[in-house]
Amino acid sequence: MNRFDLITPEGTKDLLFGECQARREVENNLRNIFIGMGYSEVMTPGIEFFDVFNKKSSYMPQESIYKLTDAKSRLIAIRPDSTIPIARMVATRLKDYALPLRLFYNQSIYLINPALSGRSDEEVQAGIELIGSSSKKADLEVLSLAIQALSSYDCENFRIEIGDIGFFTELVSRLDVDSSVQEDIRRLIEVKNYPALNDLLDSIGDNQITKALKQLPRLFGGVEVFEKASTLFSDEKIELILSDLKDLYNNLEMIGFNGRIAVDLGIVNRTNYYTGIVFRGYLQGYGEAVLSGGRYDKLISEFGYDVPAIGFGINVDAVSSIIRKNSKSSNNPKTDIIVFGNNGYEMKALTVAHKLCNDGKKVENAVFETIEEVKKYAKLCGINEICIVSESIEFINLQGGANND
Repeated sequence: MNRFDLITPEGTKDLLFGECQARREVENNLRNIFIGMGYSEVMTPGIEFFDVFNKKSSYMPQESIYKLTDAKSRLIAIRPDSTIPIARMVATRLKDYALPLRLFYNQSIYLINPALSGRSDEEVQAGIELIGSSSKKADLEVLSLAIQALSSYDCENFRIEIGDIGFFTELVSRLDVDSSVQEDIRRLIEVKNYPALNDLLDSIGDNQITKALKQLPRLFGGVEVFEKASTLFSDEKIELILSDLKDLYNNLEMIGFNGRIAVDLGIVNRTNYYTGIVFRGYLQGYGEAVLSGGRYDKLISEFGYDVPAIGFGINVDAVSSIIRKNSKSSNNPKTDIIVFGNNGYEMKALTVAHKLCNDGKKVENAVFETIEEVKKYAKLCGINEICIVSESIEFINLQGGANND
């Protein structure tokens, strides 16, 4: 007996009608924004060798990756991330191209999420990668594009939070603990689990570093965050990180996004290939970030090509659900006209249907045998006009009368 033939796997779902339309609207909008700023589309395979995601820095936890084997028994991963395969592509296929490279993508990723987490294992992402520049101009370009993308869906209620992963990594590197404990600290900061974080840091010791790490999830707000961070711990590296981040924050505020930009030094993404600026974007009506990104200057070098990069990805499905919830995307448009061909006029009816379609109408070709069946179906589906094709062409408005052509 087939137990699972009528359901989808956990973390996945079917999309119907208006859901598909909303997704396409989001994808097309983002595509136009990215192309308009000089970005070119790339696509990576849905499956990659597992080695792509199993680099020395352990960017992707093995337990979160869907795995299988190919015909030669080699370990394959179903794409859990788009940036890492693009890094591979840049280091191989695009190594001889002029820098900077401006790339964008729109494709699905697959991640095993904990049961009952509410997160989808399959997620469509669209995003950009700016490869080959470590300048502040590149940071501003990418962040301004992130803001443009979010504001195109809700110009009043979007929010961007910026941080720098370097603040966390500089602090945690000064602790005498192994990488697994560092990861535990990162995870607890990410989820803002203050009691567990305090207990873990207390077990390590009571010093300036552990005190600063305890406060890290609370370093959120406006320009005042920079002074608070400096009082917790300061040295030359930390001051440079905070100074650069403050300049970025001030620049974003200057170009008209006052009140929508916040500083969050507690952004410590699970995807730990980030090396500097990190950021997240939010839209009203969705409890989690719909956009995330940052600078990753060391990732591509692990594939043999040492170039800096920065980028972001947008959860297309999340934005689609917000649009549908806010009724900014229509449901599946109703058919304008259904075309019925009498016996012997089937091909003429199809020709008429195609002409009406080319004229901008949404048309259905009736596959029923009688006009009574067509009328019944039209009323059921809310179709207001029937085109009857025989020697002549007759239009019947179900809310009015007939019209001969």
